[in-house]
Amino acid sequence: MKLKLVLLLAYIICYSLGAQNEFIFGDALPDAPALAARGNYTVGVRTLEIVNENQLDILNSTTEKEAFYNRDLKIEIWYPAALAEGQEEIVIYDQVMGQFGVEDRPIVPFTFKGRAARDASIVEDENFPLVVVSHGYTGSRLLMTYLTENLASKGYVVAAIDHKESTFTDAAGFHSTLLNRSKDILFTVDKLITHSEENGHFLYQRIQNDNVGIIGYSMGGYGVLNVAGAGYSEAANTFFKQMTGGNDAFESVMDGSTSYLQTFDSRIKAVVAFAPWGKNVGAWDSTGLSHLKIPTFLIAGDMDDISGYENGIKSIYEGISGTEAYLLTYKNARHNVAPNPPAPETLAKGLHFDEYYRYAEPSWDERRINNINQHFITAFLGSKLKAEDHSKYLNVPEQSNDQNWEGFLPRTSTGMEILHKNSQE
Repeated sequence: MKLKLVLLLAYIICYSLGAQNEFIFGDALPDAPALAARGNYTVGVRTLEIVNENQLDILNSTTEKEAFYNRDLKIEIWYPAALAEGQEEIVIYDQVMGQFGVEDRPIVPFTFKGRAARDASIVEDENFPLVVVSHGYTGSRLLMTYLTENLASKGYVVAAIDHKESTFTDAAGFHSTLLNRSKDILFTVDKLITHSEENGHFLYQRIQNDNVGIIGYSMGGYGVLNVAGAGYSEAANTFFKQMTGGNDAFESVMDGSTSYLQTFDSRIKAVVAFAPWGKNVGAWDSTGLSHLKIPTFLIAGDMDDISGYENGIKSIYEGISGTEAYLLTYKNARHNVAPNPPAPETLAKGLHFDEYYRYAEPSWDERRINNINQHFITAFLGSKLKAEDHSKYLNVPEQSNDQNWEGFLPRTSTGMEILHKNSQE
């Protein structure tokens, strides 16, 4: 009996230690580079609903009659928090797998843990840069919690959007995403800054209103580049008109159009684009890319079979001439260089393979990619939004295999390339 009791106690102790040390998306692996570690702030998280009223409903408009609707967006916000006594920095996120409207990929709910406190108070007497995050088609505001939580711990207010008609649960005609992605990002920036000026709102006086970064993945990357000054091409407009029977609404996001030029937001100071879609199908021409005005950090896999690499993401980098630009490339990676790792549920027997491959990379551990992303995005945003000197981490040798990169443990900076150029103007 005594032996059984000892064994039981040993099991409980081991289980408790294991629970305390369990891996949560975003945690630093032993080989994580220096800036991947969380910052000094505890993190809170809240969900907001914002509504962009009286917007064009492109899915229900015709050339004869336009339809309008209120475009509601769900926003998840992470921020530096002041935890109440006994409040834990642990949250359970509700996510889904599946593809709306696809018979063999039904919507399946699941949950996963994060390191944030739900509805915690925001810290007092400080304000922070704002970072807005845009997912792909299809996707979710919770796709990159490893990054959003990490940035909040370093003194940012981070807001990730659920883009209407573009999420796992409501995916609709692709032309809605083509038209609305950059508009949603701009509206979210403006709405949150408005909240920061409203006495009584939890964000009141907590955002640095002229100090904003934007991050996008895939179609989110397509959107953030447009926000940053890269207007879409005539070829993209032709593609949009073919999808909509001739609707001319896309002219509002086209390079050179008066309405598009009026949307440029000088409060935005930095752009991160993961695997941005579009160049491989002609969404930008050389003139449009030359008008990109905000320092940009591109992240890609050189085997990307969705956005393309040589004719896609790398071609975007090569076309940027009006601002500083970086291109970090993961060798042999495909498109999934941005999201959380696959959750255990995605391995469940019977689920469509694409539920796993929405997250996983064939040649890389997604947790490793997450840590490297945390490192470089911390350096880039820190330099642009916080005036921190991270040049030693950003200006490293082009090939990681040639010389160990600053901030990486010996022998760990392999399989990557980083290109960097300043404005040519």
